Amino acid sequence: MIKWAIIFAVVALVLALLGFGGLAGAFMDIARILFWLAVVIAIILFVLGLTVYKKVT
Repeated sequence: MIKWAIIFAVVALVLALLGFGGLAGAFMDIARILFWLAVVIAIILFVLGLTVYKKVT
């Protein structure tokens, strides 16, 4: 998911350089959403990993 966020951020930068302001803003918003979604999923999996690991051993 971080990979997609980086791809959308790069596309937004290219669009901004070419003068497509509206599209660049939309792609940057998508990149921002994907980044924070990946961070939230990583935190949830980290917490679950700690709790499951303690129960197994």
